[in-house]
Amino acid sequence: MPFTLATWNINSVRLREGLVARLLSEQAPDILCLQEIKTPLENFPRAGFEALGYRYMVARGQKGYNGVAILSKRPIMEAGAEDFAALGHARHIAAQLENGVTIHNFYVPAGGDIPDRTVNEKFAQKLDYLTQMRDHFRWRRPDRAILVGDLNIAPREDDVWDHKALLKIVSHTPIEVEHLAQVQGEGNWVDVTRADIPDGRLYSWWSYRAADWDAADKGRRLDHIWATPDIAHAAHSSHILRDARGWTQPSDHAPVFATFDL
Repeated sequence: MPFTLATWNINSVRLREGLVARLLSEQAPDILCLQEIKTPLENFPRAGFEALGYRYMVARGQKGYNGVAILSKRPIMEAGAEDFAALGHARHIAAQLENGVTIHNFYVPAGGDIPDRTVNEKFAQKLDYLTQMRDHFRWRRPDRAILVGDLNIAPREDDVWDHKALLKIVSHTPIEVEHLAQVQGEGNWVDVTRADIPDGRLYSWWSYRAADWDAADKGRRLDHIWATPDIAHAAHSSHILRDARGWTQPSDHAPVFATFDL
């Protein structure tokens, strides 16, 4: 049976519980992967989502920052959580569906403002995190798997509003793009979104700093849905719900969707 999956950096699930409920009510994905829930699990507002039919959840929480969760209408069981680069951060959770498909939900470190690991510890942590992701998928080659999340890198020239202007801006620097490509290559991951939408500018994040984010449209595609080749062919109907960036008190990210006929 087909299922629709969405990924969304919510930037505090408690602050934006109503926006999550709106998405679940209006769009009704079967599975929603959230990043930056920014709360320990004992404070996660689960009851309201259960009332909407999302009775299953696996998650890793953290007070005030990070945190990842997978909400599902369908039965899921936890399939692991990795602490890449030994940061002690809640940045990964995996779940397995009854059909054997494993979903990895990631929140890759943003990397700070200076793209130089020698002077910016956060950038070093980001590169180290990606390196360990690469090695993990090299030695544990995935199959029947989906990888989603805020990977905090816009890899293609048309994934940013101005390629040349952003070459020295964290999230689009060549070294980050290369590290992400290595992660993708070692896992043999297919970029489902770009398989569906191969051409044209495509963004999932717009800065809060813009006075009018919509008019300026200086976006980046930081949020991704990948799949292993054995199931990537079953993916379709990819899209980004841009309108959600304009909801009241929004996240700076918009949800990304894909449907899988599995």
